[in-house]
Amino acid sequence: MEGLFRTVDNGRMGRSKKGRGRGADVVAEAVDGGLAELVPDPDRARAWTLLVDGAPQSHVDLDDPAYLSFEYQRRLGHVIDLVAPAGRPVHAVHLGGGAFTLARYVAATRPRSTQQIVERDAALVQLVRRELPLDPNARVRVRSTDAREGLAKVPDGWADLVIADVFSGARTPAHLTSTEFLTDVRRVLKPDGCYAANVADGPPLAHLRGQIATAAAVLPELALVADPTVLRGRRFGNAVLVASGRPLPLAELTRRAASDPHPGRVEHGRTLTDFTGGAAPVTDAAAVASPAPPPSVFR
Repeated sequence: MEGLFRTVDNGRMGRSKKGRGRGADVVAEAVDGGLAELVPDPDRARAWTLLVDGAPQSHVDLDDPAYLSFEYQRRLGHVIDLVAPAGRPVHAVHLGGGAFTLARYVAATRPRSTQQIVERDAALVQLVRRELPLDPNARVRVRSTDAREGLAKVPDGWADLVIADVFSGARTPAHLTSTEFLTDVRRVLKPDGCYAANVADGPPLAHLRGQIATAAAVLPELALVADPTVLRGRRFGNAVLVASGRPLPLAELTRRAASDPHPGRVEHGRTLTDFTGGAAPVTDAAAVASPAPPPSVFR
């Protein structure tokens, strides 16, 4: 499933009796990953936040799927905007589905795109399909399977974009952090395709540095987008790692990240190499899950 870190008022639990939208009750339902809650956004008529066991996962506005509420999802939105000329359809693979936020964004901003979502939690998929249905015209296929197993079924050179946003218990599973995993991502990408990953870490940022080194071992062009306080190791948070076989649109990515409501910094080149600090690429044999966030993150 998708994952992020932001405080949300959980509201009152219970099945919705008032219908979707402003004034609706929280929808709460057991899924494979725990207790899923769909919490209505008090400021947007048909918008919802998905939480699983209290951890915020996704925000969706059914009236405006191009609206991205969460900081890290806006940064992934910038990557989606820049992966191809504006409005051009793309082939996209989403590892981690959550509430299908980014697939909805692609469908809204790049009509006629063809997308695959790989989300292991079949019960969560059913909940989202029922309560937050996709646009019937969107060309989106959802596979309820493990992210790496689903990726293995994607044809060689099919994707313009692969987005990895997979969390289980607020941690990225170990088998999605290795060079072997990234090698399969590269197999799936077109020669000029792009990989983007949501990486969560805190001081001393050993996991993040290892993920940068792992991506660099497989894809030559890299950038990292994050809040400066996260990059300085002052707090736990999300960073978006971008990698490709072709030069990245760094100037425009930097401009967009800096203009966000919560400005992000883009690191690349020598600065990113120095930030990595000699970390070694991660292999399947040595891979571990990303660190668990401190309890204070969700308060």
